[in-house]
Amino acid sequence: MSMDFDAIVVGSGITGGWAAKELTEKGLKVLMIERGRMIEHGTGYETETKAPWEMEFRGEGDARLYAADYAVQRLNRHFTEFTQNHFVNDRENPYAVAEGKQFNWWRSYQLGGRSLTWGRQSYRWSDYDFDANRQDGHGTDWPIRYADVAPWYDYVEEFIGVSGAAEGLASLPDGKFQPAMALNVVEQHVREVISARWPDRRLTVGRTANLTQPKEGRAPCQFRSICARGCSYGAYFSTQSSTLPAAQKTGNLTLITDALVEAVDYDPATKRVTGVRTIDVKTGARQRHGARIVFLNAGAFNSVHILLRSRSEAFPNGLANGSGVLGTHIMDHASTLSTMAIIPGFDDRTTFGNRPTGVVIPRFRNLDRRDAAFTRGYSFQGGALQSGWTAAKRAAGIGKAYKERNRKTGPWRMVFVGFAESLPRASNRLTLDPARLDPQGLPQLNIHFEHGENERLALADAKAEAAAMMEAAGGHVIMGFDQPGVGGSAIHEMGGARMGHDPATSVLNKWSQAHEIPNLFVTDGAQMSSSACQNPSLTYMALTARACDHAVSLLREGAL
Repeated sequence: MSMDFDAIVVGSGITGGWAAKELTEKGLKVLMIERGRMIEHGTGYETETKAPWEMEFRGEGDARLYAADYAVQRLNRHFTEFTQNHFVNDRENPYAVAEGKQFNWWRSYQLGGRSLTWGRQSYRWSDYDFDANRQDGHGTDWPIRYADVAPWYDYVEEFIGVSGAAEGLASLPDGKFQPAMALNVVEQHVREVISARWPDRRLTVGRTANLTQPKEGRAPCQFRSICARGCSYGAYFSTQSSTLPAAQKTGNLTLITDALVEAVDYDPATKRVTGVRTIDVKTGARQRHGARIVFLNAGAFNSVHILLRSRSEAFPNGLANGSGVLGTHIMDHASTLSTMAIIPGFDDRTTFGNRPTGVVIPRFRNLDRRDAAFTRGYSFQGGALQSGWTAAKRAAGIGKAYKERNRKTGPWRMVFVGFAESLPRASNRLTLDPARLDPQGLPQLNIHFEHGENERLALADAKAEAAAMMEAAGGHVIMGFDQPGVGGSAIHEMGGARMGHDPATSVLNKWSQAHEIPNLFVTDGAQMSSSACQNPSLTYMALTARACDHAVSLLREGAL
């Protein structure tokens, strides 16, 4: 096979876009392969400015179509008639789960991947997170610490644009922020009460990859909060708005869409990967592409799926799987609505616009001392909102009096959603299903996953503490839960090709580089050795930029 490219990047989502940007800017000729369709920035966002009355089903969607083709995707709260084109067709993209189990695998197969639909919450990890496996013995020790990643967090934040407020918390390091979005009056009140009552706890506005100042051809956020439709302003970070234009500007990028990577090719003589094999999802045509290095950025589970499919005599159980741990220790945050409360006393105040972020209360449990009956911790996300005219959908009435009554805003409600850390467990794993094939004739991915007792104990504590904070702020708690949602519900699936010191117990080294195959890198969520309890996407991006820098250094030294 000829080496047509210096590097192949598999996937065009949050990390794939970053890999393409970094490698092309460093002078490499890069092929980026996306299994889904092309979506051009701006012109490809078909429903971005449409009103409900312009949609066939007024934004609610075709229930029969959803039952037949989107049985899993429709359960995602971001999935509507406006956004359905940014989610996969479940019938055409099946996966398997263990009998009697459930896992909601929410996916976006198109140029940009889930960078078009993600929640944009951007949080650094701290050494409480990177050192946790070593401290308590769950999983394998991370081969990196915060100091290794900090400069790359700086680099990524400054490029993508993250708005947020510095809080000086050791558990949630501050970053390079654009001006923060404002808390509303109820959130500010609750923040002040919490800080006074619990000095180790802090409610702050969600750190989000939405611009509050213009940046490099991208306009600031318009406060529409319809981000998952696509944003022609470029106000939130996506591949289309940010990393792809940077990569294309170099003239070093070749982009292919509608091409599924069947497997990565390996040469046992050189102990190097030589490229990838693809299937055209429209025609079924197969093709080979050669490169000196390969970056897998297909999304955590898809990257593992590719490695498992890339079997050979040298690696009969999956590429780079001499350890036998490929596919194991997958994670997803255990999340649930910890509390909802009515907050009285502010009904004469209201807000305008639709802020595209909420609030966060970073982890405060089990930091410098063990203060709870479970391991590690949890955080909260949520916010305060005031019911408006849409509440009329659930109210009785008709005529003029009904209309007048519903012109007024209703009471303020506040919610805290708990996100508990998912411990890495060998029993939570991905395998190839031996009996079921996908439409391309490839074995389906089988997802074996369930939350454990530790996650349930953490969410029980989260429910109690959330209620205590709401009540201290004068709130009337009306509901709260302590059981986690179905696996996948946090949309933070990760692990399966974890980092570690020892090639016998991990797939990747500290550079996101396969222990056994030095020119193979996996820099999406598959590389994660633990889950922390905050959103992981910023860490994926920082580790991708770091790995690209290392890969190019090795290439220039002749080591690859």
